[in-house]
Amino acid sequence: MSHKEFYELSIWKNGYTLLMSVYDCIEVFPYKERFALADQLCRSANSIIANIAESSGRYSYADKVRVLYISRGEISETRSHLSVALGRKYISKETFSKLNDVYKQLIKELNLYINTLSKYK
Repeated sequence: MSHKEFYELSIWKNGYTLLMSVYDCIEVFPYKERFALADQLCRSANSIIANIAESSGRYSYADKVRVLYISRGEISETRSHLSVALGRKYISKETFSKLNDVYKQLIKELNLYINTLSKYK
């Protein structure tokens, strides 16, 4: 398997694009959420791509996969935070649906990548 830099991986690129969308969303959150929900949402969304990047620096395939599992959990956490933002009416249903659908697609892509790497363990 040839080595790619983390920023060349489609899952990292897609996660990065989603992170930028999350940053755009939180700009309209009320000030009181700046250090609460907005912070948690940004942290979990950023952690997705950070863990993808970290996994590319790991030596063994098993360790790469372990770190990617963490990234997969961060996707679920981010979707949960987006659900709360929707419930609080900080984002529209349309924005939530769009982001949620793309995060669901990202988790499928991540699962495929995990399955591919798992063959080399």
